[in-house]
Amino acid sequence: MESNRFFPPHEGIRLADLAAAVGAELADAAHADRMVRSVSPVGRAQDGDLCYILSRKFKADLATCQATAIICDPALRDIVPADVAILFTPHAHTAFALAGALLHPSAMKPEPMTVSAGGISAAAFIDGTARLEADVVVEPMAVIGRDVEIGEGTHIGPGAVIGTGVRIGRNCTIAAGATVQCALVGNDVIIHPGARIGQDGFGYGPGPKGGMIKIVQVGRVIIQDNVEIGANTTIDRGTMDDTVIGEGTKIDNLVQVGHNVRIGRHCGIVSQVGIAGSTRIGDGVMIGGASGVNGHITIGDRAQIAAMSGVAADVPAGERYGGVPARPLRDFLRDVAEMSMRATNRNRRKGGRDE
Repeated sequence: MESNRFFPPHEGIRLADLAAAVGAELADAAHADRMVRSVSPVGRAQDGDLCYILSRKFKADLATCQATAIICDPALRDIVPADVAILFTPHAHTAFALAGALLHPSAMKPEPMTVSAGGISAAAFIDGTARLEADVVVEPMAVIGRDVEIGEGTHIGPGAVIGTGVRIGRNCTIAAGATVQCALVGNDVIIHPGARIGQDGFGYGPGPKGGMIKIVQVGRVIIQDNVEIGANTTIDRGTMDDTVIGEGTKIDNLVQVGHNVRIGRHCGIVSQVGIAGSTRIGDGVMIGGASGVNGHITIGDRAQIAAMSGVAADVPAGERYGGVPARPLRDFLRDVAEMSMRATNRNRRKGGRDE
């Protein structure tokens, strides 16, 4: 890949060292001292680049591949060009992710834009009651309110706002323009630009003369360790209970999490998902993009929801659901096939009358 001014190439990692670091096996020991410096798509990889393949469908791209090395399953060895070094592993996707973090560490989370590690900008506002541990970065125009606590190594980006009483753990990143209020945040959490954490949820009761009366929202948001929250995602605080995001969960951009929602550990929630209030989501759940999840329902552990689904009722643990309303994926696919067949037959009949 041509030089990238935003994420420049690494000074170089030996293939033998890289293989050991990512749990792969170097196919030819003679390639141990070759150096890789960056990552690239297969088809346009150049000398110094590392890429990966997961199946034989990449065979056409390999015709133009000039990478220094490629990560793949041993079963794909025969389609890799002879001059490209191979790192064998049955877990190529995972190995490539680990390698990318080594080659481009600055791309793993938003980095400080204006001040170095441990720097606190004179253009930031920090209330005198706030307590910051060592090596905290606070960039210009950030606001840190009363009685805030921020752990060692955490980065507060430009224009970020940390509300009264918030607790943020160690080695976190709160990126540019994010707001965090009424929240307890664990360690190693990444909150991307523009995210809104801890604002009041959408709750109203009927007014005596029509209209709606706002219901007070006095809960919190609890974000456990190693959570990542995408840009412009919103997570409402609880009404009287807590909204909870479990350890290791990854939330994409533009997701809405309503009040009192509890999301388990190591879930993946893709862009434009909306989760209504008081929903319970188990551990290891995956929810595809643009899906809507009804309030006051339960999605069991390890369930998978297909993209653009409407989940109106409980989903049992381990099940795969899809469609509107969401139902077992096999039923949804059967329904789609039947509707497609009916449409085809209808068009054929119309064509026959026209003739």
